[in-house]
Amino acid sequence: MRGALLVAGTSSDAGKSVLTAGLCRWLARQGVRVAPFKAQNMSLNSFVTADGAEIGRAQAMQAAAAGIEPDARMNPVLLKPGSDTRTHVVVLGQPDSDVGALEYRGHSGRLLSVALDCLAQLRAEFDVVICEGAGSPAEINLRDTDIANMGLARAANLPVVVVGDIDRGGVFASFFGTIALLNSLDQALISGFVINKFRGDPSLLEPGLRMLRGLTGRPTLGVLPWREGLALDMEDSLALDRAGGTGIAREESLGNEVLRVSVVRLPRISNFTDLDALAAEPGVLVRLATAPAELADADLVVIPGSRATVADLAWLRERGFAAVISGRASKGLPILGICGGYQMLAREIDDPVESGAGVVAGLGLLPVTVAFGPGKVLGRPTGSAYGGQVTGYEVHHGIASVGPGAEPFPGGCRVAGVWGTTWHGTLESDPFRRAFLTEVAALAGRDFTVAPGTDFAAVRQARLDTLGDLVADHLDTGALRALIEHGAPPGLPVIPPAGPSGAPEMA
Repeated sequence: MRGALLVAGTSSDAGKSVLTAGLCRWLARQGVRVAPFKAQNMSLNSFVTADGAEIGRAQAMQAAAAGIEPDARMNPVLLKPGSDTRTHVVVLGQPDSDVGALEYRGHSGRLLSVALDCLAQLRAEFDVVICEGAGSPAEINLRDTDIANMGLARAANLPVVVVGDIDRGGVFASFFGTIALLNSLDQALISGFVINKFRGDPSLLEPGLRMLRGLTGRPTLGVLPWREGLALDMEDSLALDRAGGTGIAREESLGNEVLRVSVVRLPRISNFTDLDALAAEPGVLVRLATAPAELADADLVVIPGSRATVADLAWLRERGFAAVISGRASKGLPILGICGGYQMLAREIDDPVESGAGVVAGLGLLPVTVAFGPGKVLGRPTGSAYGGQVTGYEVHHGIASVGPGAEPFPGGCRVAGVWGTTWHGTLESDPFRRAFLTEVAALAGRDFTVAPGTDFAAVRQARLDTLGDLVADHLDTGALRALIEHGAPPGLPVIPPAGPSGAPEMA
């Protein structure tokens, strides 16, 4: 088998990332050499490859599903919003520019060339490339500068499958409307639909599926059932908000009490995949806190990464979080700051780069000063703590300098019950996580016993296997193979109004 396919979606968080991962896993288990690809990814969750390139976290997860090492070509353009109007652009894993929305449009031609070159290289090296779109292909206001959806599909002649989240409602209208808004040349590549997150008897959908096929001439290639517990390596804060506030521990604690972890829901939260390993621990209850009162009964408060440290620090103060966090520290109750969260715990932040604010007082809970410079630190460091090895990855501008009075901690330092680190991913190191949670429970006075055998890497692999099983068991894999090998079927109907009405035929 040789070829490629683009997975598009009716909206953000429709299921593009997980379907792409599931297709990669399904193909890899059959001995197909497969690679993921996302031309342009807007996400605050990123990962650092072995050679020091920053890519979207979802593409790293999809590479794991394919059984290969991630590299920068799998996500050649990464956009990291710093505010509502400006975005940090990463190209081939390295910082490229900071631009406004209108400025970015002027870069689209150059970035499409980069993306097409990366896609061509991957197609030459692998049997199959499964591409993921961004947002929706029907964002017609952006079509003339699109490099991730129909712009890519047209340039590379990729068949397109559209996935929709039926749990949100309106999936049939979303499928029809997606096609109807596209011009005829774009429509010619839309080859089928996949329904995601269905609860109930699939036979109930049959009348709608028949009508959808009659209206569009495209088949529904399968219905993926709802599955709990697949919220792993989420790409976007929409998914975080939908999955993160459940307040349910994955399994019962081995002790008499659960361990409650409250994560401050920063406005510009980034790399919140750091929480996945905590949530995988039996008896650990992870929840998002959007108000200071939600920290009251927490055994551990986590201040996560941020794309805008100074702005989110100001938000902590305005909303009353800062006072509550400082009060916890004075009582010796556990607090963990990760990357931007660590920077907020410092005594002082000097930031002429990211915010332009200059010198700003931090929360003062760690004897640390932070200086922002134009260069970005990207790396995969290793260290030791609690008698064992710990690994992580770094993605940050601010450089933390630790003064006297602090104990060493991987990627940072600690004072009493306050820990800070620039490293993401440390909690994925199983012995480190167990030892850390054991100390947290002791400081918080909880009768909590950490599970001795939780293997987070195995948890991740099991979830990827589940995605592969869903594809194999619930999708028309024969039709998917035909699309990958032969492309979009010829003669697909053109759906009004955009197609026949002469909508601009974008190159």
